Amino acid sequence: MHNNMKRYIKLFSIPLLYAVMLVSCKQDFPIDEDGLLITTRAECYVSNFELLGSDFQTVRTKNPVIDTTAQTIAVEVFFGTDLKNLYPQFSLVTDAKLDPKITGPVDFSDLVTPKTYTVISGNRKVRKPYTVTITVQQP
Repeated sequence: MHNNMKRYIKLFSIPLLYAVMLVSCKQDFPIDEDGLLITTRAECYVSNFELLGSDFQTVRTKNPVIDTTAQTIAVEVFFGTDLKNLYPQFSLVTDAKLDPKITGPVDFSDLVTPKTYTVISGNRKVRKPYTVTITVQQP
């Protein structure tokens, strides 16, 4: 009976230990629908902006003008730039995210209607829409 008792203890202790480990490794931090960590940060701004062409080289003629108060980004591109296939790149404050996500080339050819991207804070409570205005360098 003593050997049988040892065998039962071994059989039940290993799965029990595994179950305890799974429960103790439970995620303590909340994540959002994109799998990103939700933090306590309320900061919400764009710190830098880049605009690349289809060859992944910059199409900017000079540094963008980012106004975090007015929530605008103004950028001038070279004359002849293919405005239908541009890749915007936003640098955001820590833990913030962008909506909509950029998943491929973006069509900026409608210069009359600027694109708007929303920066969402790390705590997901602050949302600031940034308007991206593009002008084309004169020939």
